[in-house]
Amino acid sequence: MNEAFKALSDPTRRKILDLLKEKDLTAGEIADHFNISKPSISQHLKLLKHAGLIQDEKQGQFIIYSLNITVFQELISWAFSFTDKKGDQ
Repeated sequence: MNEAFKALSDPTRRKILDLLKEKDLTAGEIADHFNISKPSISQHLKLLKHAGLIQDEKQGQFIIYSLNITVFQELISWAFSFTDKKGDQ
């Protein structure tokens, strides 16, 4: 979970996640939304993948990136655990 929070701390990576929330994209399609180099985008994608926030799938000559919803569900579940008050039932 620490890797996920580290990945989420960067605004560029959060924007990538916002893009992938709409639809699955290739690295080139993601890069088109930024004014930074493609190698920089690749590094951001690598960190997001390492954190488990995204997954990739090779389709022909392209790699398609998509959100890994499972990790987001774990993060939300963890955050909601703080709203459960002891003794409330």
